[in-house]
Amino acid sequence: MRPLTGIDSLFLSLESPTNLFHVGAVSVLDTSTAPEGSPPPHEALRRVVAGRLDRLPPFRRRLVCTPGGLDHPHWAEADPDLEQHIRRGALPAPGSDRELAAFTADVLASPLDRDRPLWEIHVVEGLEGGLVAGVAKIHHSAVDGISGTEVTAELMDLAPKLAEDEGRSEVETETIPGGLALVRDAVVNGGRRVVPGARLTGRLAATAAVLGARNRLIHGSPPPAPFTGPRTRLASRLSRSRVVGLAQVDLGDVDVVRQATKSTVNDVVLALAASALRLYLEERDELPDQPLHAFVPVSVRSAGATLADGVNRLSGMVVSLATDVDDPLSRVAAIAESSGAAKDQHRVLGADLFSELATMGVPALLGPTGTLVRRLGLTSRFPPFSLVVSSFPGPSFPLYCGGAELLAYHPFGPVIDGAALNITAMSYRGQIGFGLLACRDAVPDVETLARLIPESMHQLTKAAAAGGHRRRRRPSS
Repeated sequence: MRPLTGIDSLFLSLESPTNLFHVGAVSVLDTSTAPEGSPPPHEALRRVVAGRLDRLPPFRRRLVCTPGGLDHPHWAEADPDLEQHIRRGALPAPGSDRELAAFTADVLASPLDRDRPLWEIHVVEGLEGGLVAGVAKIHHSAVDGISGTEVTAELMDLAPKLAEDEGRSEVETETIPGGLALVRDAVVNGGRRVVPGARLTGRLAATAAVLGARNRLIHGSPPPAPFTGPRTRLASRLSRSRVVGLAQVDLGDVDVVRQATKSTVNDVVLALAASALRLYLEERDELPDQPLHAFVPVSVRSAGATLADGVNRLSGMVVSLATDVDDPLSRVAAIAESSGAAKDQHRVLGADLFSELATMGVPALLGPTGTLVRRLGLTSRFPPFSLVVSSFPGPSFPLYCGGAELLAYHPFGPVIDGAALNITAMSYRGQIGFGLLACRDAVPDVETLARLIPESMHQLTKAAAAGGHRRRRRPSS
C-alpha cells in the first residue's frame, strides 16, 4: 500500500456533504471522426479505459483508512468495476451548452463513493450537432490539476483510432491489513513526526521573520495576506447545490494582451476573471472599494514526476485581482505586479512548506477541526480569499478518444466555505476553455458571469490595440 501525503489526506479530512474536494472536466467530442464500425461512445470509452488501466494509477486505487483517523490513509490497488465508474447519460436533443452545464453541476454536486476508486465519467449524448460530452470527476486527493490533465492524455490518441475490445489490462489487487496492524503503524508514524514537527515550528518562526523584514524593505506593495480581502457574496457558507458556467476565449487574443502588457498568460487569465467579476458585481451594485483576492494554486511537481507517484505537488499564493482599478490594461499590470510579488514570497516560503504543514495534521485532528469551523461559519465570516483561480497549459494539437475528436475542454476545481466560486482554465488547440463552478446560493446566475469572460477579453484586446500599456517593473528586493 502507498500512504497518502499530508495534502492528499487534507482534502479527504476537510470534506463534508457541502464542501466536496473533487476536480472535474467537461470534454466535448465529435463522434463523426470515429472510424466505421466504432461502438457507441460510452462503450468506446469503456474499452479505452479497460485496455489502459495499467497506465491509469488513479483509476485503480481505493482508500484504506486507519481506525479513528490516527494516521493518514493509504492507497490500495483495486480492480475497478467499470460499469460503476463509466455511466451513460443524455440530454433532450438538441442539448445546449446551458443544459450541459446543468448536467455537469448535478454531477459535481454529489460526493464520490469512498468504497470504490474515487472517480467517475459520464458519457453524455444528445448535444446539439450530434456531439457528445464526457463529464468527469476525480477526487483531489488522487490528482492535482496537472496530473488530472495527464489522466485525460492517457485516454486520448493522436489520431482517430477504432476502439477495439482488447480486454482489461492486468491489475494486481492488494491484501488489506487488519485494523490492529494499521493502528500499530499509525503509532510508529506518529513518533516519526515529532522531530520533523519541532523543526517545522522553528522554520515557521524563522520564515515569518524573514518575510516581515523583506516586506518592510521592498519598494513595491507586498502580496495580499489571507483574511484581508473584502467580504462579498462569494464569502458564503456552501449549500449542497452547484451551478456551472462554460466559457472560451481565443489564445491569440490572450497573447495580444500578454505582449502589450509584458505579462504572462496566467496574469491575463487572472485579469479576465477580475474583469468579469468587476462587471458582474457592478451590475448588482455590489463592487467593493477594496480589490478582490484570488487564491492561485501553484504546481511544484518535479520534472520527472509521473502519475505513478500518486501525490499532489501543490502549493499556492494569494494575488490581488485589482478590481478597484478602472482601466482594463492598468488592471492587468496591477495583477501582474501582485502576482510577481506573490511568486517572490512563495520562493521565500519554499515549495514544500504547505505539504510539510499538512503532514503534521492527521484526520483525527483535522476532521473535527473542519467540522467546528464549518458549524461556526468562521470562513464565511472571515473569508481567507475571495475565490480560487487556476490555469494551466494544454496541447496545441488535436486529440481523439475512442476515435472521437476532442473539440473543447473545460476544467473545474472545488469551492469551499468562504470562497464559493472557482474559475479554472486550460488551453487547447488555440483556445482557452474556462470552467466556472459555484454554490447556487452565492452565484445562482453563474452563466451570466461566464458570458462576461469573452466580453472582458474583447475589452482587453480593444484596449491593447488602441495603444498598449507596458507593465510596470517592480524593483528587485
